[in-house]
Amino acid sequence: MNRWLKRLLITVGVLVLIVGASASSVYISTERKLREVHEVAMPPIEIPTDSASLERGKHLANAIAVCIDCHGPDLGGKVFIDDPAIGLLSASNLTRGAGGVGDRYNDQELARAIRHGIRADGTPLLFMPSQVYNNLSDEDLGALVAYIRSLPPVDRTLPANRIGPVGRALYLAGKFPLLPVELIDHQKRAPRAVAPARSAEYGRYLVSLGGCYDCHGPRLEGGPIPGMPPGTPPATDISPTGVITGWTEADFINAMRFGRRPDGTTINPVMPWPNLGQMTDDELGAIWKYLRQGD
Repeated sequence: MNRWLKRLLITVGVLVLIVGASASSVYISTERKLREVHEVAMPPIEIPTDSASLERGKHLANAIAVCIDCHGPDLGGKVFIDDPAIGLLSASNLTRGAGGVGDRYNDQELARAIRHGIRADGTPLLFMPSQVYNNLSDEDLGALVAYIRSLPPVDRTLPANRIGPVGRALYLAGKFPLLPVELIDHQKRAPRAVAPARSAEYGRYLVSLGGCYDCHGPRLEGGPIPGMPPGTPPATDISPTGVITGWTEADFINAMRFGRRPDGTTINPVMPWPNLGQMTDDELGAIWKYLRQGD
């Protein structure tokens, strides 16, 4: 055999072994994390039954915490990522219908899943934004659970989650928030309830529940959005010195309602304005006050 061909084959063989070993290491490391059991104790949450609390829970699911963005308008679940390299990820059917988790979780297990990102058996939920919902007050968490429990059953069985090689590698590199359970301070006390009002304090609470920090950054200064595919536009700077500096409160409310900036340009649909725009004028006004004031 030609010595140069022999060297080429040896080189290719070594590269295949290196790639195979790296892939095996990535798979083993991620599987260990995916199967890890987290022991998280949580004080019992009071689950209300009155109509006002159920309405509050519905408003949280639809407009503030926007659970419907991933779980669908009926909270019966849906596939939200389907890419051979990244993986296949489904948001659970939260109802008591066939394929749903409603009958597999009791009220307290459901509350813990929302706040801490773990299943009833303690293993981590995938891509569930519990690092956001960890900011729910006990009262709002109870109202959200109550609303989920009140939903009619939806018969919908979703495909099993699968994490692809690129998704696993991005997770290990800290570029893909696959396991939000690792992003949460599980010892932190639940925030106190904030009275709904057109105030910066209530605005800050709403911003913490809407996932604004996850996309726009801890200082709301914008930039690349973690976990989004290549080509996704960066999040806008919505800090006190950012793009909305020259906007009025009415400009902001209209932008959130209709997805259009004061200059007439449209807001990218990556920003869930159709859901967030369902907030009341007082709620959007509170967010506006907080964004103009900052921390």
